[in-house]
Order: sequence, then C-alpha cells, then structure tokens
Amino acid sequence: MAANPMVTYICKRTVVSTKPVQPGKRHSLSVLDRAMGENHLKMVYYLKATTTPDKYYEPGEITKMLRESISETLTFFPVITGRLVKEEDGRTWMIKCNDAGVRMVEARAQGSVDEWLSNVDREREMKLVHWEEVFHKPYFWSTFYVQLTEFEGGGVAIGLSCYHLLADPVCATMFIKAWADIAFLGKMQHPPFFHALPAPKLIHNPSLPHISKTNDLIEHYKATIDKSVATVDQDVELASHLTTLSFSFTSSMVQSCMAMAQTGSSSQVQASPFEALSGLFWVCLSKVKKETDGLMDMSICLDARKALGLDSGFFGNCMVHNRVRCSNHEPPSISSLASAVASIREAAGEIMDSNSVMGLIEWLRCKDLDNDDDDEDQKKYSPSPINHGDCEIVCIGLDGVDPYSARFEDGLEPIRVSTYVEPVGVKWQVLILPALPASTGGGYQSGQLDRVVMVTIPKEFVESLYRNELIRDLRPEIVMGMNDAVASSPNCRVAV
Repeated sequence: MAANPMVTYICKRTVVSTKPVQPGKRHSLSVLDRAMGENHLKMVYYLKATTTPDKYYEPGEITKMLRESISETLTFFPVITGRLVKEEDGRTWMIKCNDAGVRMVEARAQGSVDEWLSNVDREREMKLVHWEEVFHKPYFWSTFYVQLTEFEGGGVAIGLSCYHLLADPVCATMFIKAWADIAFLGKMQHPPFFHALPAPKLIHNPSLPHISKTNDLIEHYKATIDKSVATVDQDVELASHLTTLSFSFTSSMVQSCMAMAQTGSSSQVQASPFEALSGLFWVCLSKVKKETDGLMDMSICLDARKALGLDSGFFGNCMVHNRVRCSNHEPPSISSLASAVASIREAAGEIMDSNSVMGLIEWLRCKDLDNDDDDEDQKKYSPSPINHGDCEIVCIGLDGVDPYSARFEDGLEPIRVSTYVEPVGVKWQVLILPALPASTGGGYQSGQLDRVVMVTIPKEFVESLYRNELIRDLRPEIVMGMNDAVASSPNCRVAV
C-alpha cells in the first residue's frame, strides 16, 4: 500500500427513515445534554469482510447493504433524523423530529483494511469521518453524519459523527449496535428509550440529600463555568498540534497494572481496569510534562445511567464529569500510583452516587432558571467540562460499552473501534474503552479486561510517552500513532 493511502469521496446523500415520523413530534434536551453542546463525537468502526468461495462481496455491495439497513434503523431513532430548533422560550435548543434525515458520505480507500490499520494515525483516521460545523441556520444542518468507506483490498470503515448535545458515546455505540442487529437479524435486540432525566420529588426542598447546597460534582461544573475561556478558533488552531496514540493492553497486562496499583496501598479493594489504567496514564503524563510538585490536575468522566436508575437503552447524555483530588505532592513515579488510583476511586464513587448526580442535575436546572435574563448569545450552550475549567487532563471511561457485538453479517464485524470527543482544546485527553481480545478469535465478552487507551496530547510529548518506563514495563501494543514518534521505545511493540 502507498505510504499515504488515498481516500476517494464518491458522493454525499441524505438518508431518511423507512417510516415517517409522527407529525409535531419534538424532543427536549436535558441539562446534561446542554452541558456538552460545545463538543462533538467521532467514531470509526473497522469491519473486516471475511470472504469464502461461497461468499464474495462485489465493489459497492457492502455500502448498498449498509445504506438500506440504516434507513430501517433510523425509524426507531427520530432524534437522529431531526433538526435543531429553539424552544418556545427562545433560549435553549430542542430537536424537531421532522425526519429530515442523516447525511451519508460514500468513499473508497486504497489497500485493505488490515494494511490501513498497520499504518494509521490520527490524521488519516479523520479522513474516514465526515463532519460539518453548523455555522448558520441550524435547522438546515444534519446533526449526525455517517461515512461508509470501502477498502479496495477488502473491508469497510463506518465513520459516525454527531453533536454531543444529542448523544454521548454510549448512545452512539447503541445506535451502531441497533443498525447491525437490523442488518443481520432483521430486528433490534435492545430498543432505545427517549425520555427526560429523572426529577427530584420535591425540587426546592433543601432538606433532601441530593439537593444539598453543593457537592464535588457541582463544584467541578461550577469551575468550568467560572473559567470558560476557550474559543472555537483556538480549538481549531490547537488541533493541528495534537496527535492521538492508541495503546492496546491484553487482559494480562491490565491485571499487571491492577497489581501495580495495589503496591504500597493500604486498601484491600482491588483497582478496576479503569482506575488502574487511568491512574497509570495520570502518573505517566505528569512525568512526561516534568511535573515536580505532584500530579497534573485531572478530571474523569463516567456513565451515570446506573446511578440515575436508567435503563441501559436510555438515549441522551449521561456521562458525568468530576475532578480528581490528590493530596500527593511528590514527583510522579510508580510510588504515586496507589494514591492516584485511590483518588480516582473516590471521584468515581461520587459519579456513581445517585444523590450526588441528582444534586448536580438540580443545580444545573436552577442555573438555567437563574440565567433567564442573560444575553441570548451566551445561552446557546453551557461551558463544556471537556474544554473549560482548570484541569489539565480529562480521562473518559467507556468500560460499559460493547462495540464489538455489532455484527452486520456473518463475517462482517468490527476488528477495531476508535472514539474521539472533540475538540480537545488545551487539555490532554485519555479515553479508555474495551479492546477486541486476540485470544478469543473474535467477539467481546463481558468481564474481559482487554482495553485500548487512546491518548491525545501535543506532538512534542509523544517520544517521552513512548519511552516512559511504567508503560514500557507493561509492553502494550501501539496500534495507532507510531508515525508521530521521533523514536519509539525498544520495548513498546508496534502492531503489524
């Protein structure tokens, strides 16, 4: 394959659902939705098409099958085919479910999907995801985009992008899974649910524990509002200086990391994969940045559906952010890992606490009411916890998603999935999600520890991260981003 594989864009079309949406249907956005209005998601699913003497895909055949099956899927997701309009108060956004459709781009790429993956980096991967910013008249702009890229040598990439205002990564994964179910089985196994977030029984009763004056979640979101300084123009300029590295950890590597996290710890509670890996990269990135007085300021982001008593099929934003507070002021090293993990566990516990999350939701609702007289231009979105505040690292945990169960046909299923929450801005980002275990011969199974860690940082720090001794000792595979390294560590294996 050529050193710079070419992607040829064939056409862009609008895909609508197979059944019309009920006239007048609308969907209001929650305070957690609006908190993420500045961001968008990008996901890439790489599907390997297994051919046999009895099964051979003609050029364009997979694209046609996927295009037809997504139309049927969209029938069950009226929010995705709708358009952004203002509520009657003229302040906040809502979705008018008018079945205006999803924009779909069809493309071709040189080589096979395996060849592409052997040499992929952030810049190339972005060629597989179509995205358009809404500059004016949002009513005419699609909020979801799909790109289907067939590889000439076999395989296909599905690129999905959408406004974080409408969906979090769990929702995006849910939609891809539903699409695959309809393509393969003819029906969805797990339908989505569209309804409001739970409301407190007595909204303004300060005696209720979840409506206390403050908690750590409220303080973190308050800081993002008080210190909202980034702009879209700044984010676009910063993006050119960033790169993304993807590290693949097998179950045994994750177990080793979990054991490292217990060294010197007085806690008998074993670290979870997220706690151990987020702690590892918190320490490593702090060392890469040459912090001498403790660790960099970090926040974490986790799914709060269970804390709110919501079904896993709830479609809407439920990823909640919290600042991690660490009292260790020593230079970052392996001895810092246990205290880092303990701090992460404490911050995660707050996100998993229903009273804390309900307190945050009520605080955001009250904040909306207090802002009735604000200038209209300032009320488009709330400042995003991804881009604002004084935390230098954002670590997002997606342990609960299952992207590898999205089987579109026998022999047409994901071999790798990438997820991005954009724009990153001035912060560094760590995203932890399940990996496809090589030992099982395909198919992700609940309870497996294999993980991919996607790290987005300025290019100038790439070599130092490659050479970090904590990562080097675990020997993860570097599956994306090696082209941006000045010199890779000899003990870090590059996947071929």
